[in-house]
Amino acid sequence: MFPAYLLTDPFLQFPTESTVQVVWFTPFPGTEHWVVYGEKLERQVKAKTTKLSRTREDKISHIDETLLGEQGEFPVLRDIWRHEGEITGLMPGKKLPYEAISFHDNGQEIRSDHFTLAPTPQSGMPLKILLTSDHQLKPMTAANIQKVGETIGSVDAIFFAGDLVSIPDRASEWFDDKRGNAFFPVLQGRANHDLEKEGTRTTYTGAALIQNAPLFSALGNHEIMGQWSEEQGLNNQFDGSYPRQAAQADYEQQADRINPSGDANIKEDWIKDHSFNSDTYEQIFSLPKSPGNGRYYAISFGDIRLVVPQITNMWRSPNLSANTQGRFRERDRDLDQPQNWGYGQHIFEPITPGSPQYEWLKTELNSPEFQRAKYKIVMFHHPPHSVGENIVPAYTDPVQIIDRDRDGNPLVIRYEYPKEKDYIIRDVIPLLEEANVDLVLYGHSHLWNRFVSPRGMNFLETSNVGNTYGAYRGESRRYVPPAYQPEYSPVGDPNGLEPMIPSLAPLRENNQLLPYIASNNITVFSILDTETATVSSYFFDTREPDSNVVKFDEFSIRRQG
Repeated sequence: MFPAYLLTDPFLQFPTESTVQVVWFTPFPGTEHWVVYGEKLERQVKAKTTKLSRTREDKISHIDETLLGEQGEFPVLRDIWRHEGEITGLMPGKKLPYEAISFHDNGQEIRSDHFTLAPTPQSGMPLKILLTSDHQLKPMTAANIQKVGETIGSVDAIFFAGDLVSIPDRASEWFDDKRGNAFFPVLQGRANHDLEKEGTRTTYTGAALIQNAPLFSALGNHEIMGQWSEEQGLNNQFDGSYPRQAAQADYEQQADRINPSGDANIKEDWIKDHSFNSDTYEQIFSLPKSPGNGRYYAISFGDIRLVVPQITNMWRSPNLSANTQGRFRERDRDLDQPQNWGYGQHIFEPITPGSPQYEWLKTELNSPEFQRAKYKIVMFHHPPHSVGENIVPAYTDPVQIIDRDRDGNPLVIRYEYPKEKDYIIRDVIPLLEEANVDLVLYGHSHLWNRFVSPRGMNFLETSNVGNTYGAYRGESRRYVPPAYQPEYSPVGDPNGLEPMIPSLAPLRENNQLLPYIASNNITVFSILDTETATVSSYFFDTREPDSNVVKFDEFSIRRQG
């Protein structure tokens, strides 16, 4: 018998001028699922139910054994059902109460608490928007979001610049990881995460945000699974991404055996299973389907036009050891086994001139919706400017170089990333500058820093919730290959901007003002206030759980150039 409870509270997705989607999840299919709403909850709409197709658990899932039993060596499918009700006929500026109701297969009626929904805000309405990224069940995430709720109260939306969880097909990371800090519980105020600092243990619950405010997200590298396997753990499958072009070539060599009928669906499924996919992410969220099926999109929200390209690549270790499938080399044992190559930090969705995504971006930046927006914001995952680790090497297709012996046998397979071919800096940023974008929001390196271009465009990386990769200035240096042809910057922003010193209360180190926060003790969140056109950033020192949240930086998103 399926368990009889809601896996999540309902949450809001994809508001328009008169509609909004209400979504929730259950561990049972149920017989009916409804959203009731209105001043007196007098209206109702039946939800559409679908089943997540790739959610699984494995031996290292943190999950109550009563749900699936003791985990064996290999992943097992976990049944989870998604319910979505479309609320229509909404009036601009008017919030309405709502609740979700699911009827279990045994006839039991299960109701959520009451929350409020609304269509997209009208122009001129003041909004407070949480800017965040890279939660990934990191240690300070529940504390971070709890402090958002305690400091700001309710927010009007969340802009999330990727890396929502760590392994996207591991269901418990979204819903019920028993460490108490899964994705949905944290953002719905139902977390139960113990954080121990300086000998003091504090339990954090997150905050109830997305039940009443829509979440808009960008695809990060942690929303993308690698090659499917029934015998590899989920972590290995996540790490096993393989370029789609290489999988296509493998398919063509074996097509007569794999797919003798020539069925197009069989072909697509085989290539997907042998390369990478973001199916679970796409099935969980309701984002604009055209043209990128939610992987890239644009949407208007109040005075904001939010443009969300898919700019992310496979993260691989910088380690140069013979046993590492890294960003700069293949493992020695794989030299004569191309099917096992990782192909370095390959890019998941092209954004070079002429690619579908690039042409969409150019069209969007010239669209009436974008041009008339008061605030123009672009959000993606990979950093264009950062003092963090993950901005190196350049965001470009890896150039494979095979060093061979006299007999032609491979000695080493390595990858280089020519800096002059960085697609973000060479191709994307000039478009954004010309379009007078106000703010570029991103993540990936798990720290806070911000920049301003010579033409006045603002850049913000606000992704510090624990497990930072550090900041690289002064004596702190990134690990980069010592003898490769391209230049790999060991310190600072490799793309030439100086980080801004926080305007209100910068931290200090060795009596020097720090232009960043990169800490596993101090967590940061940022709030965009559209009434004042400012982004305010706050920090909280988790070593002192009774301390105040400190506003340490504030800047205007209006272009300064």
